[in-house]
Amino acid sequence: MHRHRTPLTGWGLLRPTVATVVRPRTTDELAAVLRSAARGRGAVARGLGRSYGDAAQNADGTVVDCADLTPGFRVDAAAGTVTASAGTSLDTLLRHLLPRGFFLPVTPGTRQVTVGGAIAADVHGKNHHVDSSFGAHLRALTLVTPDGAVRRLGPDRDPDLFWATVGGMGLTGVITEATFTVLPVTTSRMRVDTDRIPDLEAALAAMTERDDDYRYSVCWLDLLARGRFLGRGVLTRAHHAHVADLPPAARRDPLRYRPRQGIRVPRGVPSRLLTPTTVRAFNTAYYAAAPRRRRDELQEVTAFFYPLDALRDWNRLYGSRGLVQYQFTVPFGQEETLRRIVEHLAKHQAPSFLAVLKRFGPGTPAPLSFPQPGWTLAVDLPADLPGLLPLLTRFDEWVLAAGGRLYLAKDSRAAAATVHAMYPELPRWHRVRDRVDPERVLVSDLARRLEL
Repeated sequence: MHRHRTPLTGWGLLRPTVATVVRPRTTDELAAVLRSAARGRGAVARGLGRSYGDAAQNADGTVVDCADLTPGFRVDAAAGTVTASAGTSLDTLLRHLLPRGFFLPVTPGTRQVTVGGAIAADVHGKNHHVDSSFGAHLRALTLVTPDGAVRRLGPDRDPDLFWATVGGMGLTGVITEATFTVLPVTTSRMRVDTDRIPDLEAALAAMTERDDDYRYSVCWLDLLARGRFLGRGVLTRAHHAHVADLPPAARRDPLRYRPRQGIRVPRGVPSRLLTPTTVRAFNTAYYAAAPRRRRDELQEVTAFFYPLDALRDWNRLYGSRGLVQYQFTVPFGQEETLRRIVEHLAKHQAPSFLAVLKRFGPGTPAPLSFPQPGWTLAVDLPADLPGLLPLLTRFDEWVLAAGGRLYLAKDSRAAAATVHAMYPELPRWHRVRDRVDPERVLVSDLARRLEL
C-alpha cells in the first residue's frame, strides 16, 4: 500500500497543508488505514481534488486516495444502472457509457470528478430544475466507517446514514462503490439553443418562463457590465440530440465519443493576468460573439457540458495566489438578494470571466446538500482581489437573511457560525455522524474550520 507525505490544496490553490496520502487497494486495507488514523489526526477521502477549498485536505493527518480501490464498473442495461468504484472519474464513465447509449444522470462543469466526490458533494448540473442533484439518482452505496464495518446503504436501507453521506463531504465514512441510474441517449451530441440576454432581469424572466421546456439550462453573466447592461449574459439551453437530428455522415456512428486532450496551462502564470481590463475585454468579446438567437445547433457533449476541460489546470490562470469561487443559492422570491450581489460585484469591478447562473428545482433529503428550489450563482474571483474577503462576508449576511446557503464543496473562507445557520438540519446530520464516528476519526481542514 503506497503512502507519502505531500502538501495538498483544493482547486483554488489556497492554503496548502501537508498530509500523508495513502492508496489502499482493498476494503481491508482501507479499514486498517482508518484504524491507524484514529490514533493520529484522523482521515478524509480525496478524489481528483476539484473541491475549490479545503474539503479534501487534512493537515498533519491522513488523506485516502481511492484511485486503486475496487477498480472497475458494471452496467445493467436492463435496469438502466451502473455500479462504479468511488475512485472512477466521470470522464472514465463517459468513455464506457456513451458508446453503450447512456449518459450521466447529473454532471457538474468538469468530467474530472470521481463518483465518490460527486456523492460527497451531492453535485448538481445544468439539469437540476428537471432532474435534481446526483444523490437523487443513487440506488445504493457501500461505505466503510471508522470501526472497519462495510455498510451497504440505500434510500430504504439505513436511510439516515445514506442521506447523511450524500452531501456529507466525506465525514460519515469512505465510499468505496455506488450504484446509480443512467440516462438512455441515442447520440453523443446536444441540440442547443442560444440567446444573448441584455440584462439580469431578462435572464431571470427567460429562465423562469422557458426553462421547463429544456432538460439543460445555464446562463453566463458578464459581471463587469454596469448600468442598463447589468448582468447581461448568454443563455444556453439544450436537449440530447436524436439520430434524426444529425447530418447523414454523423449517423453512421451517432454515439461516437473521443474527447480531445486539453491544452495544459503552464505553471508560473503572472498573478495579475486576470485584471478588470483583461477580463472586460474577454467578456465583451464573448458577449459580442454570441448569437442573438440561434436554434438547434449541434454540439458535442464535451463542448456543451465541459468547456473549461479544454484548458487543463485552468486554475493556474489565477497565478500562484489562487482563486476563490463563491457559490450561493437563494430561494425563489429572493431575487433582490441576487440582484444586490450582482450589482456589488459590478461596482467592485471584480474580474470574473466565469460567472454562471442556474435555476434549481427540488432538492434531496440530504441534510447537508446544497441545492434548494431557487437560483444559484457561481463566481470565480482572484484570491488577491483587494477587499474581497469583507465583500464576500457581506454577501454571506445577505444570503443568510434571504434563507439561502453556500456550497461547501466550493467554500474556502466562510465562518462556522454562518454556515451552521445556513444549514438548519446540521444537528440531524451530527446525530447520524455521532452514531458511526463518535471519535471524529473522519475529519478535514474544512470540518475543523467550519466546526462540523
